[in-house]
Amino acid sequence: MALPQTTAEASTPPLRSALQPRRQGAQVRTGALRWLLLGPALLIVMATVLYPLVSSLITSFRDWRLIYSPTPGPFVGLANYARAFTDGGFLNSLRVSTEYLFISVTLTLLIGLGIALLLAKPTRLNIFARTLLILPFAVAPVLKGYSWRFMLDPDAGVYSRLIGAVVPPLKGYLWLGHEFSALLAIAMSEVWGWAPLFALMFIGALGSIPAETTEAARVDGATNTQIFFRITLPLLAPVIYIVALLKIISALKMFDQVVTMTGGGPGNSTQTLYYYVYQLAFRNLDMGYASAVSYLLVVVMGLFAVLYVRVLLREH
Repeated sequence: MALPQTTAEASTPPLRSALQPRRQGAQVRTGALRWLLLGPALLIVMATVLYPLVSSLITSFRDWRLIYSPTPGPFVGLANYARAFTDGGFLNSLRVSTEYLFISVTLTLLIGLGIALLLAKPTRLNIFARTLLILPFAVAPVLKGYSWRFMLDPDAGVYSRLIGAVVPPLKGYLWLGHEFSALLAIAMSEVWGWAPLFALMFIGALGSIPAETTEAARVDGATNTQIFFRITLPLLAPVIYIVALLKIISALKMFDQVVTMTGGGPGNSTQTLYYYVYQLAFRNLDMGYASAVSYLLVVVMGLFAVLYVRVLLREH
C-alpha cells in the first residue's frame, strides 16, 4: 500500500515552479549587467582596433598618396598587392627580415638553453642569478637600441673595447657601418633581452623532467651528451616549439632597434618589413601601398599566431 505524501513532498513541485521564474530573471539581469560592464571596453576596442583595421584594409585597395591629395583616391583593386611582389624595396625588406629572423631566433634559443642548463641546479647562487634574468627583458626596446648603439661605438663603446681587447683585429671596428655586422648587432640587442626570459622557461621545463629517467640512463652507462640529446632535448621539444614560434612573431615585428641603431642602413641592409612600411607611409606618404604591404605582413603574422595557438592548445 502506497504511503500518503507528506506536506513537504507535496509542496516541492509547486515550490520549484515558483522559484524557476526568479532564477531566470536573475540570469537575465546578470547577463545584462555583464554586457553593461563590458560595453565601454568593447566600444574602445572597436574604436581603436577594429575601425583602423577596416579603414586600412579599404585604403589598401585605393591609390592614395598624401603628397598629391589629402583624401583617398580611386579604387585600384589588387594593384597595390601586385606591386609589392615586383617592388625591389619590399623584396629587400623581406630578405632582411628573413635573415634577421633566422639569426635572432637561432641565437636566442641556443643561448637561452645554455643559460638554463647552467642554472638548472637549485643552488643559492643559481637562484639569485635566476632573479636577475628577467631584467633585460624589462628594458624598453628603444632604450635597448640607444644603449647598444653607444656600447658599440668604436671609440667609447664598452662592447667595442672589450671585443677589440679579445680580438685585436676588430679593435675600432665599425659594427653599425657594415651590412652583416649591423644586422647582427640588431639581432644581438634582441637576443640580450629574450634569451634570459627563455632561459627561465627552459629552467621550468627542466625541473619537470623526472630525475628517475636520467638516473636510470646513467646506470645504463649513458654519458651526459647522450642524456641531453636522447632524453632532455626530446622532452624539451614542446617548450622549444612554443618559444620558437613566440620569438618568430616578435622577430617579424622588429622596428625599434632599426630606428635607434641604424635607420635601416648602411644602405638598405637593415630595412625590415615594419621599417619599410613606416617609410612608405610616413616618408613617401604612399598610404595605399603602405596599407597593402602592412596587410601582407598581417597575413604572415596571423599564420604564425594561429600556429602558435594550436601548438599551445595541443600541449595543454
